[in-house]
Amino acid sequence: PNDRWHQLRALARSRYLPGTFDSDITLVDWEQTAYTRLPLAGRGDEVRARAEREAREQALSFLHWMQTGAPRHDGGHGYPELRLRPDATGTADGFAMTPHIRESRRIRAEFTLLEHHLTAAARAGTPGAETFTDSVGTLRSRITLHPGNGGGAGLDLECLPFQLPLGALLPVRVENLLPAGRNIGATHLSAPALGGHAGQWAIGEAVGALVSYCLEHRLPPRAVRGAEHRLASFQGRLRESLGLALDWPDRLRTGPVTSAGSLYATL
Repeated sequence: PNDRWHQLRALARSRYLPGTFDSDITLVDWEQTAYTRLPLAGRGDEVRARAEREAREQALSFLHWMQTGAPRHDGGHGYPELRLRPDATGTADGFAMTPHIRESRRIRAEFTLLEHHLTAAARAGTPGAETFTDSVGTLRSRITLHPGNGGGAGLDLECLPFQLPLGALLPVRVENLLPAGRNIGATHLSAPALGGHAGQWAIGEAVGALVSYCLEHRLPPRAVRGAEHRLASFQGRLRESLGLALDWPDRLRTGPVTSAGSLYATL
Protein backbone atom coordinates (compact mmCIF):
# COMPACT_ATOMS: atom_id res chain seq x y z
CA PRO A 1 0.00 0.00 0.00
CA ASN A 2 1.17 3.51 -0.84
CA ASP A 3 0.96 5.05 2.63
CA ARG A 4 3.40 6.17 5.29
CA TRP A 5 2.60 3.36 7.70
CA HIS A 6 3.60 0.64 5.28
CA GLN A 7 6.42 2.53 3.57
CA LEU A 8 8.17 3.19 6.87
CA ARG A 9 7.88 -0.21 8.47
CA ALA A 10 10.99 -1.55 10.12
CA LEU A 11 9.36 -4.97 10.37
CA ALA A 12 6.46 -6.53 8.44
CA ARG A 13 5.22 -9.64 10.25
CA SER A 14 3.61 -10.95 7.05
CA ARG A 15 7.13 -11.66 5.72
CA TYR A 16 7.82 -14.16 8.52
CA LEU A 17 6.36 -17.49 9.59
CA PRO A 18 3.04 -17.12 11.45
CA GLY A 19 3.64 -16.51 15.14
CA THR A 20 7.20 -15.22 14.73
CA PHE A 21 6.15 -11.66 15.53
CA ASP A 22 2.91 -10.39 17.04
CA SER A 23 2.81 -7.08 15.13
CA ASP A 24 4.42 -4.86 12.55
CA ILE A 25 6.92 -2.24 13.74
CA THR A 26 6.84 1.20 12.15
CA LEU A 27 9.14 4.14 12.79
CA VAL A 28 7.03 7.30 13.08
CA ASP A 29 8.65 10.48 11.82
CA TRP A 30 5.74 12.23 10.19
CA GLU A 31 4.91 15.91 9.87
CA GLN A 32 2.70 15.65 12.96
CA THR A 33 5.71 14.75 15.10
CA ALA A 34 8.00 17.44 13.67
CA TYR A 35 8.79 19.89 16.48
CA THR A 36 9.65 23.42 15.32
CA ARG A 37 9.05 25.73 18.29
CA LEU A 38 12.58 26.02 19.68
CA PRO A 39 16.03 25.43 18.14
CA LEU A 40 18.37 22.77 19.50
CA ALA A 41 21.59 24.68 18.83
CA GLY A 42 22.94 28.05 19.86
CA ARG A 43 20.65 28.79 22.80
CA GLY A 44 22.28 26.91 25.67
CA ASP A 45 21.61 23.66 27.50
CA GLU A 46 18.42 24.89 29.20
CA VAL A 47 16.70 25.73 25.91
CA ARG A 48 17.89 22.48 24.34
CA ALA A 49 16.51 20.46 27.24
CA ARG A 50 13.18 22.27 26.97
CA ALA A 51 13.05 21.70 23.21
CA GLU A 52 13.69 17.98 23.62
CA ARG A 53 11.05 17.74 26.37
CA GLU A 54 8.43 19.56 24.31
CA ALA A 55 9.24 17.49 21.23
CA ARG A 56 8.69 14.33 23.25
CA GLU A 57 5.37 15.66 24.56
CA GLN A 58 4.28 16.48 21.02
CA ALA A 59 5.09 12.96 19.85
CA LEU A 60 3.21 11.47 22.81
CA SER A 61 0.20 13.68 22.03
CA PHE A 62 0.20 12.40 18.47
CA LEU A 63 0.41 8.81 19.68
CA HIS A 64 -2.57 9.45 21.98
CA TRP A 65 -4.56 10.81 19.05
CA MET A 66 -3.63 7.78 16.94
CA GLN A 67 -4.81 5.52 19.75
CA THR A 68 -8.07 7.35 20.39
CA GLY A 69 -9.12 9.67 17.57
CA ALA A 70 -7.55 8.73 14.23
CA PRO A 71 -10.06 7.54 11.61
CA ARG A 72 -9.70 3.78 11.26
CA HIS A 73 -9.32 2.13 7.87
CA ASP A 74 -12.10 -0.30 8.83
CA GLY A 75 -14.45 2.35 10.30
CA GLY A 76 -14.62 4.04 13.70
CA HIS A 77 -11.84 5.98 15.38
CA GLY A 78 -8.63 5.18 17.19
CA TYR A 79 -6.11 2.35 17.14
CA PRO A 80 -5.81 1.41 20.84
CA GLU A 81 -3.54 -1.48 19.88
CA LEU A 82 -0.72 0.93 18.96
CA ARG A 83 2.08 1.05 21.51
CA LEU A 84 5.67 2.16 21.84
CA ARG A 85 8.31 -0.57 21.58
CA PRO A 86 11.23 -0.16 24.03
CA ASP A 87 12.41 -3.63 23.06
CA ALA A 88 12.91 -2.48 19.47
CA THR A 89 14.49 0.92 20.17
CA GLY A 90 16.73 -0.14 23.05
CA THR A 91 15.43 2.66 25.26
CA ALA A 92 13.34 2.65 28.41
CA ASP A 93 10.41 4.56 26.87
CA GLY A 94 10.33 3.38 23.25
CA PHE A 95 11.61 6.64 21.79
CA ALA A 96 14.73 6.79 19.63
CA MET A 97 18.08 6.96 21.43
CA THR A 98 18.68 10.48 20.12
CA PRO A 99 16.45 13.09 18.45
CA HIS A 100 16.19 13.02 14.68
CA ILE A 101 17.32 16.50 13.62
CA ARG A 102 16.36 17.23 10.02
CA GLU A 103 18.72 20.14 9.42
CA SER A 104 22.39 19.28 9.61
CA ARG A 105 25.52 21.38 9.54
CA ARG A 106 26.95 21.39 6.03
CA ILE A 107 30.49 21.75 4.82
CA ARG A 108 31.65 24.68 2.71
CA ALA A 109 32.57 22.66 -0.34
CA GLU A 110 34.52 23.14 -3.54
CA PHE A 111 31.15 22.94 -5.30
CA THR A 112 27.72 23.70 -3.85
CA LEU A 113 24.70 21.81 -5.14
CA LEU A 114 21.80 24.22 -5.71
CA GLU A 115 18.07 23.87 -6.15
CA HIS A 116 18.58 25.44 -9.60
CA HIS A 117 20.62 22.40 -10.62
CA LEU A 118 17.85 19.95 -9.75
CA THR A 119 14.24 21.08 -9.94
CA ALA A 120 11.93 20.69 -12.90
CA ALA A 121 10.80 24.31 -12.59
CA ALA A 122 14.32 25.75 -12.59
CA ARG A 123 15.44 23.49 -15.44
CA ALA A 124 12.41 24.07 -17.67
CA GLY A 125 13.42 24.08 -21.32
CA THR A 126 16.61 22.08 -20.68
CA PRO A 127 17.26 18.37 -21.37
CA GLY A 128 17.31 17.51 -17.68
CA ALA A 129 19.10 18.33 -14.45
CA GLU A 130 22.53 19.96 -14.52
CA THR A 131 25.24 17.50 -15.56
CA PHE A 132 28.56 17.23 -13.73
CA THR A 133 31.81 15.92 -15.19
CA ASP A 134 32.88 14.84 -11.68
CA SER A 135 29.77 12.72 -11.03
CA VAL A 136 30.16 9.96 -8.43
CA GLY A 137 26.58 8.69 -8.39
CA THR A 138 22.98 9.23 -9.45
CA LEU A 139 19.84 10.03 -7.48
CA ARG A 140 16.07 10.36 -7.90
CA SER A 141 14.33 12.30 -5.17
CA ARG A 142 12.26 15.38 -4.37
CA ILE A 143 12.93 18.51 -2.36
CA THR A 144 10.65 18.16 0.63
CA LEU A 145 11.32 20.98 3.09
CA HIS A 146 9.56 20.93 6.45
CA PRO A 147 8.68 24.13 8.35
CA GLY A 148 11.44 25.43 10.62
CA ASN A 149 11.57 27.53 13.76
CA GLY A 150 10.36 30.54 11.80
CA GLY A 151 7.05 28.85 11.04
CA GLY A 152 5.36 29.00 7.66
CA ALA A 153 4.43 26.23 5.29
CA GLY A 154 6.60 23.41 4.06
CA LEU A 155 7.87 23.11 0.52
CA ASP A 156 7.63 20.26 -1.97
CA LEU A 157 9.41 20.59 -5.33
CA GLU A 158 9.74 18.18 -8.23
CA CYS A 159 13.33 17.23 -9.04
CA LEU A 160 14.70 15.75 -12.22
CA PRO A 161 16.95 12.67 -11.93
CA PHE A 162 20.35 14.13 -11.08
CA GLN A 163 24.01 13.35 -10.48
CA LEU A 164 26.05 13.60 -7.28
CA PRO A 165 29.11 15.79 -7.93
CA LEU A 166 32.40 14.94 -6.25
CA GLY A 167 33.09 18.63 -5.65
CA ALA A 168 30.18 18.75 -3.17
CA LEU A 169 32.00 16.16 -1.02
CA LEU A 170 35.26 18.11 -0.69
CA PRO A 171 35.71 20.83 1.97
CA VAL A 172 37.44 23.95 0.70
CA ARG A 173 39.84 24.08 3.67
CA VAL A 174 40.00 20.92 5.79
CA GLU A 175 42.05 18.05 4.36
CA ASN A 176 41.19 15.20 6.71
CA LEU A 177 37.39 15.50 6.82
CA LEU A 178 34.75 14.17 4.43
CA PRO A 179 30.95 14.32 4.83
CA ALA A 180 28.92 11.14 5.10
CA GLY A 181 25.32 12.34 4.72
CA ARG A 182 23.42 15.40 3.61
CA ASN A 183 26.05 17.55 5.30
CA ILE A 184 27.74 17.83 1.89
CA GLY A 185 28.07 21.11 -0.02
CA ALA A 186 24.40 21.92 -0.49
CA THR A 187 21.97 24.70 0.43
CA HIS A 188 18.98 24.77 2.74
CA LEU A 189 16.80 24.17 -0.33
CA SER A 190 18.83 21.52 -2.14
CA ALA A 191 19.91 19.45 0.89
CA PRO A 192 16.49 17.75 1.35
CA ALA A 193 16.94 16.10 -2.05
CA LEU A 194 19.86 14.20 -0.49
CA GLY A 195 18.27 13.35 2.83
CA GLY A 196 16.41 10.15 2.05
CA HIS A 197 17.83 6.68 2.48
CA ALA A 198 18.95 6.50 -1.15
CA GLY A 199 20.70 9.86 -0.97
CA GLN A 200 22.61 9.12 2.19
CA TRP A 201 23.52 5.66 0.88
CA ALA A 202 24.89 7.17 -2.35
CA ILE A 203 26.94 9.77 -0.46
CA GLY A 204 28.34 7.19 1.96
CA GLU A 205 29.21 4.81 -0.86
CA ALA A 206 31.02 7.53 -2.82
CA VAL A 207 32.92 8.78 0.23
CA GLY A 208 33.92 5.27 1.28
CA ALA A 209 35.24 4.54 -2.20
CA LEU A 210 37.08 7.87 -2.22
CA VAL A 211 38.79 7.12 1.09
CA SER A 212 39.89 3.71 -0.19
CA TYR A 213 41.17 5.18 -3.45
CA CYS A 214 43.10 7.94 -1.70
CA LEU A 215 44.75 5.53 0.74
CA GLU A 216 45.76 3.22 -2.08
CA HIS A 217 47.26 6.03 -4.18
CA ARG A 218 48.49 8.13 -1.24
CA LEU A 219 46.54 11.20 -2.39
CA PRO A 220 44.52 13.86 -0.59
CA PRO A 221 40.84 13.74 -1.70
CA ARG A 222 40.92 17.05 -3.56
CA ALA A 223 43.79 15.79 -5.73
CA VAL A 224 41.43 13.21 -7.24
CA ARG A 225 39.12 15.89 -8.55
CA GLY A 226 41.98 18.26 -9.37
CA ALA A 227 43.55 16.10 -12.09
CA GLU A 228 41.56 14.82 -15.07
CA HIS A 229 43.35 11.47 -15.27
CA ARG A 230 42.88 10.77 -11.55
CA LEU A 231 39.21 11.68 -11.71
CA ALA A 232 38.74 9.38 -14.70
CA SER A 233 40.54 6.58 -12.85
CA PHE A 234 38.37 7.00 -9.75
CA GLN A 235 35.15 7.14 -11.77
CA GLY A 236 36.26 4.01 -13.59
CA ARG A 237 36.58 2.22 -10.27
CA LEU A 238 33.09 3.35 -9.25
CA ARG A 239 31.66 1.96 -12.49
CA GLU A 240 33.65 -1.23 -12.80
CA SER A 241 34.29 -2.35 -9.21
CA LEU A 242 31.12 -1.05 -7.54
CA GLY A 243 28.81 -1.17 -10.55
CA LEU A 244 27.64 2.41 -10.04
CA ALA A 245 25.94 4.42 -12.76
CA LEU A 246 27.34 7.94 -12.94
CA ASP A 247 24.79 9.34 -15.38
CA TRP A 248 21.16 8.81 -16.34
CA PRO A 249 20.12 7.42 -19.72
CA ASP A 250 18.63 10.14 -21.93
CA ARG A 251 15.19 8.51 -21.77
CA LEU A 252 15.12 8.94 -17.97
CA ARG A 253 16.85 12.29 -17.49
CA THR A 254 13.83 14.49 -18.25
CA GLY A 255 11.24 12.73 -16.09
CA PRO A 256 10.48 14.53 -12.81
CA VAL A 257 10.14 12.50 -9.62
CA THR A 258 6.45 12.70 -8.79
CA SER A 259 6.55 10.81 -5.50
CA ALA A 260 9.11 10.81 -2.72
CA GLY A 261 12.00 8.51 -3.52
CA SER A 262 12.46 7.70 0.14
CA LEU A 263 10.62 8.86 3.21
CA TYR A 264 11.91 9.41 6.68
CA ALA A 265 11.49 6.84 9.32
CA THR A 266 9.14 6.63 12.46
CA LEU A 267 6.27 4.34 16.19
